[in-house]
Amino acid sequence: MATFRARSHATAGGSLTRRGFIGHAAWGGAALFAPRLVLARAATERRFVFVIQRGAADGLDTVAPLADPGYARLRGALAIDAAAATRLDGTFALHPSLVEVGKLYAAQQALFVHAVATPYRDRSHFDGQNVLESGGSAPYAQRDGWLNRLLTLLPRDDSRREAVAIAPTIPLALRGTAEVSSVAPSALRPARDDFLQRVQQLYAGDAQLHALWSTAIDTRSMAGEPARQNPAELGRMAARLLAHPQGPRIAMLETAGWDTHSAQAPRLANALKALDALLAALRDGLGSAWADAVVLVATEFGRTAAANGTGGTDHGTASAAMLIGGAVQGGRVLADWPGLEPSALYQGRDLRPTTALHALVCAAAGECFALDRAKVARVLYPQLPASAPLPSLLRTA
Repeated sequence: MATFRARSHATAGGSLTRRGFIGHAAWGGAALFAPRLVLARAATERRFVFVIQRGAADGLDTVAPLADPGYARLRGALAIDAAAATRLDGTFALHPSLVEVGKLYAAQQALFVHAVATPYRDRSHFDGQNVLESGGSAPYAQRDGWLNRLLTLLPRDDSRREAVAIAPTIPLALRGTAEVSSVAPSALRPARDDFLQRVQQLYAGDAQLHALWSTAIDTRSMAGEPARQNPAELGRMAARLLAHPQGPRIAMLETAGWDTHSAQAPRLANALKALDALLAALRDGLGSAWADAVVLVATEFGRTAAANGTGGTDHGTASAAMLIGGAVQGGRVLADWPGLEPSALYQGRDLRPTTALHALVCAAAGECFALDRAKVARVLYPQLPASAPLPSLLRTA
């Protein structure tokens, strides 16, 4: 792995810093892949994980409204098989690929929020992801990220590792004044222990380099063997870091492959299967710490209600978000369901948003860290008006 950045700034680029070179040597090289991971420290036993689905994940097939007659009419052959899906309640069913998530729902450790969206109403991936990660009212209106601003509300614990990302640069959601770093998995063979010891001896007389090298080695030890492109391996690595006594308590994972303009049925099934494996590995790897975990899964916008002519869907508006973890008061689908009749669709083509995604973020983060929701909203989303409050999402700590 390679550590690329010691501190995130909203305007910073992705150049390799001296700290980055040191981390790079400690891990033995770097390669880009998705999904990616970012972590941050905080003085709490609760774990908060944000999983971004880059590419506009289709909420209508992920959490399918089977009881709405408009679903079958609009989706046709693309509609998921009701017999294979996991029934959630009288209206909604879970995609068959989300087997482990379905088990978490049955154990009341997962809930879904449908017809959810950011304030962004156009359909550009870049702009939509910018709004999702920055928490701004419009693309590029906010220069730092809401997850970094969340860190500023939490007590610091300097005995724990600073933020770590499996990514070439820190995602926008974690850029800002709070200190974070990034690492990336290596395509090279891991460095031999004797080489690492020699480098440590080389840096022993340099106060700054010795401290940076020691930090990289400590993080390497916490993470275990470098994760490869297998989502389950990455989930296990994230779990090792989050479960470590001196490890971080906030994480961000990036997943890709959600832009299903064509052949959506097999492509979405594969993407959801990978997400399911990642979440299951995170759950299993955290062990007893899973009881303190809150995992938010969200995308920049949804997809069209109707299938297109190539067996896929195009860029839409509202989608479905997931809240998963041992701390979640699950077994529910929260939805002010707008319906899929032609008159109910947004601009005549998309699932109409009825719940603000930032309301979900503020509620989940506020409850997770016992913070006042109003203060969380002011800090995380200073450009957005207050939204309708959501019911309690988490179990009492």
